[in-house]
Amino acid sequence: MAFGTLKADTLTHSTAGSLATNFVVNGSAKAWISVTSTVSIHDSLNTSSGTDHGTGDYSYNLTNSFTTINGYSQTTAVFTTAAGATCTRNSGRDAANIIAVEVSNAAGTLADDSLNTTAHGDLA
Repeated sequence: MAFGTLKADTLTHSTAGSLATNFVVNGSAKAWISVTSTVSIHDSLNTSSGTDHGTGDYSYNLTNSFTTINGYSQTTAVFTTAAGATCTRNSGRDAANIIAVEVSNAAGTLADDSLNTTAHGDLA
């Protein structure tokens, strides 16, 4: 099998218009995780495994690290039956090769639940 390089500055769709390739590279999620219960990964991109640090406190190991500990931003969403649940980046467990999250219920107490999260930034 031969491998090569494709170089382009613009991608053009026959009916939807054009888009600069740097927007695609810089604007795409570099990692995402869908977790159905605690650290059991249902589906993912660039994620190898998860660790349960206690109720509502998880971290997920990345296959390819970000450039630095501050080299990425994270957006999160929780699918839950508990209205008002939130999922936030756990800065106490930050690392360039880890996505860390805390899940809280409507009362603000850490709670176990399913979650989806994405991370955007520059890979090392």
